[in-house]
Amino acid sequence: MALIVQKFGGSSVANAERVMNVARIVTETYAKGNDVVVVVSAQGDTTDDLIEKAKEINPSASKREMDMLLSAGEQISISLLAMAIEKLGFKACSLLGWQAGFSTNSVYGAARIKKVTAERIRLELSKKNIVVVAGFQGLNKYDDVTTLGRGGSDTSAVAIAAAMHADRCQIYTDVDGVYTADPRKVPGAVKLDEITYDEMLELATLGAQVLNNRSVEMAKKYNVVIEVLSSLTRVPGTLVKEAVKMEKMLVRGVTKDANVARISIIGVPNVPGIAYKIFGKLAAENINIDIILQSVGRDGKKDITFTTSRDNSEQAVKVLKGLELGENLSIECDDTNVAKVSVVGAGMETHPGVAAKMFEALFEADINIQMISTSEIKISVLIDAEHADDAVRAVHDAFIPDEK
Repeated sequence: MALIVQKFGGSSVANAERVMNVARIVTETYAKGNDVVVVVSAQGDTTDDLIEKAKEINPSASKREMDMLLSAGEQISISLLAMAIEKLGFKACSLLGWQAGFSTNSVYGAARIKKVTAERIRLELSKKNIVVVAGFQGLNKYDDVTTLGRGGSDTSAVAIAAAMHADRCQIYTDVDGVYTADPRKVPGAVKLDEITYDEMLELATLGAQVLNNRSVEMAKKYNVVIEVLSSLTRVPGTLVKEAVKMEKMLVRGVTKDANVARISIIGVPNVPGIAYKIFGKLAAENINIDIILQSVGRDGKKDITFTTSRDNSEQAVKVLKGLELGENLSIECDDTNVAKVSVVGAGMETHPGVAAKMFEALFEADINIQMISTSEIKISVLIDAEHADDAVRAVHDAFIPDEK
C-alpha cells in the first residue's frame, strides 16, 4: 500500500462532467490499495469571478477580507468532489485548509506555509476515507484564513506529501506533462520524460504555467518526487526529481513571461549605497526584482533599470517616488510593451556558445534585445511583447531539433 497525493487544478474540476472524471481517477487509485489524499483548486474561473465580485463592492477591499472571500472557491470544489466520490461507492471526507492542519504566516494573499500537522488527514485515512483537501489556503496565528497566492494548490499538495512522507505527489493539469515550450504555440515542442528540480524551478519562475515555482522549491527541499499528468488523457507524464537520466538535450525548455514590467530610474546620483537604498526598500515591500541593469556613471549621475511583475509595477513606482533619491531624476514604467523570453537547461553551464546561439536566433528573426540576465542554467532576454511568441519559436527551433 502506498500513500498517493493527487492535485487537480481548476480546469480539471470546471464542471460536473470533469468533477466526475476526477472522481474516477481518484477512486481507481484508491481501488488499487493506496491511501489517497486529493488537493483541489477552485472550479474554472471561480477565483477570477470572486475577485470581480469584490471589485463591484469595494475595489480597495482589505487583503484579509479578500482571503476570506477567495477561500470559498476551494470549499465548493472539495465538497462537490467528495459527493462525486461517494456517488461512485467510496467513502470520502472533505477538509478545509485549516482542518487539514495548514498553519501559515500572516501575509494575506501570499501566505507562506509554516507547518502542516496533518493529524486530521491521518485520522480520516485510518477510517478508510479518501481525503479531499482545499488547496491554496491555511490559518494564521490570529485564526484568520489566509491564501497562498496564485498556484498555491500545487504548494498545498507538495506540503502534504512532504509532511506525510507520501510515495508520490501527482499534479494533474490540462496538459500531459512538461514540454520544451508551450505546445499550443510551438508545434515542435517535445514532452520531457524527466526534469530536475532546478530546471523545473527556472521554467516555472520564468513563465511556464505547468507548476507553481514555490511548489517546486518545496519539493526540492523535502525531496518530493512530482509527477505532472493530464486529467483528461491517460498517458505517462513528466517526473520532476533530483537527478534525471543523461540525455542529449542541452536546452530543456524555452519560456515566455508576459507578466513583466520594466522600470527605469533616470539620473540617479552616482554615490555608494544608492542601489541598496532602492532595492532594500523594494524588498521590504515584498516586491521581487528580476533583471537589473545599471549604466556607467557620468556627470555624477547614472541610470538604473530593472524588471518586476506587472502586478507589482504600480506599487514599485509608488515606493520609488517616496524615496529621496536626488533632484532632477525621472521614473519611467513600461508595463504593457515588454516580455521576457528564456532558455533553461542544466547542461548549459558546461557548453560554451549557448548565449551566442540564442542571440543569433533572435537576430535572424529580426528581434531586438533590451536587457539580458544569465545564470548557470538559464538565459533570459527582455524584448518587445509583440515579438514574444515569434522569439520563443525562433529560439526553440535553434536548439531543440539539434538535440532530439
